[in-house]
Amino acid sequence: MTAASEPARGAGAPAGSRTHRGNSQAKTSAAATFALVFGVAGLFSALTAILAWLGLVLGIIGIVLGIVGLKMARRPGVTGRGVSIGGLVLSILAVLIGLGLAAGITTFINNENAVDRLQTQVDKLRDKLD
Repeated sequence: MTAASEPARGAGAPAGSRTHRGNSQAKTSAAATFALVFGVAGLFSALTAILAWLGLVLGIIGIVLGIVGLKMARRPGVTGRGVSIGGLVLSILAVLIGLGLAAGITTFINNENAVDRLQTQVDKLRDKLD
């Protein structure tokens, strides 16, 4: 048989079918996806200031999952490098903002003058409401 008499690769298969590919499609790493989810959740939590501690915890989990996702993305048949990097960036931002807010809140609470000024403002607002 010559090459001209052989059917073309994929001939006979309907257009758009995936019969010639089989199960060789790459799948996104679950760790990469969870890193992105934890990064977004951690960043939103950290930006609320009240939940800065939760943003810090979620950010740390997101960093760990992002590193695992990057390592898994090196395997054949696994994708998600970009998702892992996005999750890492958001998680690192969440950790930095969470640490900054935690340090700021701690410094504010430990400063007696600042607490006194805040108490004075609260008292003035209560007087205006009465």
